[in-house]
Amino acid sequence: MTNDTPATTSLATDHPLIDGRTASAPLIEAAFGRTPTHTPVWFMRQAGRSLPEYRKAREGVGMLEACFSAEHVVEITMQPVRRYGVDAAILFSDIVVPLRAVGVDVDIVAGVGPVMGSPVRTRADVESIGELEPHMVSGVLDAIGTLTTELGGTPLIGFAGAPFTLASYLVEGGPSRDHVHTKTLMYSDPELWNDLLSRIASICSSFLSMQIEAGASAVQLFDSWVGALSLADYERYVRPHSARVLGDVAHYRVPRIHFGVVSGELLTSMGQAGADVVGVDFRVALDEAAKRVPGRSVQGNLDPAMLFSPWEVVAQRTREILAAGKSAPGHIFNLGHGVLPETDPDMLKKVTDLVHEETTS
Repeated sequence: MTNDTPATTSLATDHPLIDGRTASAPLIEAAFGRTPTHTPVWFMRQAGRSLPEYRKAREGVGMLEACFSAEHVVEITMQPVRRYGVDAAILFSDIVVPLRAVGVDVDIVAGVGPVMGSPVRTRADVESIGELEPHMVSGVLDAIGTLTTELGGTPLIGFAGAPFTLASYLVEGGPSRDHVHTKTLMYSDPELWNDLLSRIASICSSFLSMQIEAGASAVQLFDSWVGALSLADYERYVRPHSARVLGDVAHYRVPRIHFGVVSGELLTSMGQAGADVVGVDFRVALDEAAKRVPGRSVQGNLDPAMLFSPWEVVAQRTREILAAGKSAPGHIFNLGHGVLPETDPDMLKKVTDLVHEETTS
């Protein structure tokens, strides 16, 4: 990690980070270990089912249909920014969008999650997965162009699913608790496993690059299922591919955030994958996390379930997290995972306001 944005970058002159709109935004400052005017705050899944305006926008529209519609992406991405006054927008999308774009038969089933038409378990299956081209996600890229205009000085965060998590969905055919098929392939045919993850990494890198070039001021790589791995297996079978994705977009000089669930035992190794910011779930205190990822900024890590507690309890825990975050070079306040659907939006607004009030210099 560097504490200053490098002088050279491959971004266009009208990119928000280059023309000055977001270059000094609190999220960017904190990500690069500088001193922002206040601790920035945003929430994973802030644009989602907890918002009544989101539910209205999605009426009669499938999840993936909405993700490819520029109109829906713009509206849903902006909703939490308008309501909460957060310091970043997170692109409304889903981690399987680039897979769907390249022709993988995947749908998002309500109450289940991403489900594949057929699992990917053979070399022929792997070789059938193509490369991602801009025209395949034109609605997403058009939306980013509109969003960066509407957002002004508020950074837009682009994102992609990490290779392991996407591979697990592909191999299992859908969500899995034990990842038996995934681990069987990983252990029994390491060559095919690495070819699969290499192909996915290429798609992830392309998708992040497209989002950055379209105007995203930061990106996050989500590894939702990485906590299913031991440290040794993560380092042998997974980290090289995540590191490749993060390395492929390094030349843009935008903040790169890397987040995994149940990743406490992996934090040090995940920090070594190359991100500027390491996301921390709610199971590890931020001051401890800072020790595990020395020199890196951290993001997190209020337990999403805490938001159902009385305000006095939430406020106290928020202050404790802000204090712990001071142990790292930079701190981006967030949840330790995504906003739960039943969350009261007013509680997220109160947390946002409290973070700003407590940390404004």
